Amino acid sequence: MTEKREYRDDYTDKKLYIPGPTEVREDVIDAMAQPMFGHRMDRMTDLYTTIVEDTKEFLGTDNDVIILTGSGTEFWEASTLNLVDENILVATCGSFSERHANVAERLGKNVDTIDYEWGNAVKPEDIREALETSDKHYDVVAVVKNESSTGVRNPIEEIGDVVDEYDDTYFVVDAVSSLGGDYVDIDEHGIDVLFASSQKAFAMPPGLAICVVSDEAYERELEKDEASWYGGFQRCLDYYDRKGQTHSTPAIPIMLAYRKQMKHMLDEGHEARDERHREMAEYTREWAREHFAMFPEEGYESQTVSCIENTQGIDVAETVAKVNEQYDMAFSSGYGDLSEESFRIGHMGEHDIESIKELTDAIEDVADL
Repeated sequence: MTEKREYRDDYTDKKLYIPGPTEVREDVIDAMAQPMFGHRMDRMTDLYTTIVEDTKEFLGTDNDVIILTGSGTEFWEASTLNLVDENILVATCGSFSERHANVAERLGKNVDTIDYEWGNAVKPEDIREALETSDKHYDVVAVVKNESSTGVRNPIEEIGDVVDEYDDTYFVVDAVSSLGGDYVDIDEHGIDVLFASSQKAFAMPPGLAICVVSDEAYERELEKDEASWYGGFQRCLDYYDRKGQTHSTPAIPIMLAYRKQMKHMLDEGHEARDERHREMAEYTREWAREHFAMFPEEGYESQTVSCIENTQGIDVAETVAKVNEQYDMAFSSGYGDLSEESFRIGHMGEHDIESIKELTDAIEDVADL
């Protein structure tokens, strides 16, 4: 049985280079410290409509946006309940895409998978073959954009173009660990549902789930006899249209932080933010190839999380611990069975090349590279 461990007031702050949560601006943290107000007041309408419409502007989408208290995991469940009657096709290439398939199975759906070895990316031609040759109709094709367990960035644009050719099959994208740090034209590539979490490349405190929903996905839910209650597209979007608020009590302080950070993101611009993340990713890959090797398939490396293969046989756990202790920087060992075979650097949010170089210098020192 787990025993209580009392939270203290004397922890040392660590600079975060993990795959999320990531660093949060001081003024964004300060924005949460406001007097509480009611979630049915006009002030809440001002706040919620601001963050929803600012998010649409930042992402450059005409689709609807839902922002709910919760993690992106909420929309694994909700999109499955809202769109799938029977069959869903999930492409798996790491832990989080495998978990998406598991969620659908636990919800009682018929799940087929296209399974890739960890480190490899999903290929559009495999999706096409599965759709063309199956004797089933798939209500949904689900793909993770950024598989943070392996550092793979899947080509969701090309996959979306394939799925868009099949009537009544909806494309659901888990963009939890990349949205805001890796540009995607959601509307152009037929993405019906795309969801993310606030604590990753948005560089906000944890606690909010962001979901972009196409008109077609909304209409699809209207045809179904059952759907998610909390994350129902109709319930969320109709309430927003009527009241400009959330249907259930939200985490108001985190939404205040969201408002502040989204203004920063709009000031920077989506394309400039994408370019900054690309530069960080390129620097990290060059460093990794100089000292180690990249774990993902070449040409499919993530723009927000680098998974680096431990070709030098360093003690990853010890290195992570020493960098944490000596430099007050936190990065991650490999995920699951990859814990000593690889390590991961999160270069997302408000980091830049200089701050990433501080970490790589620290790793070089501790690991004697």
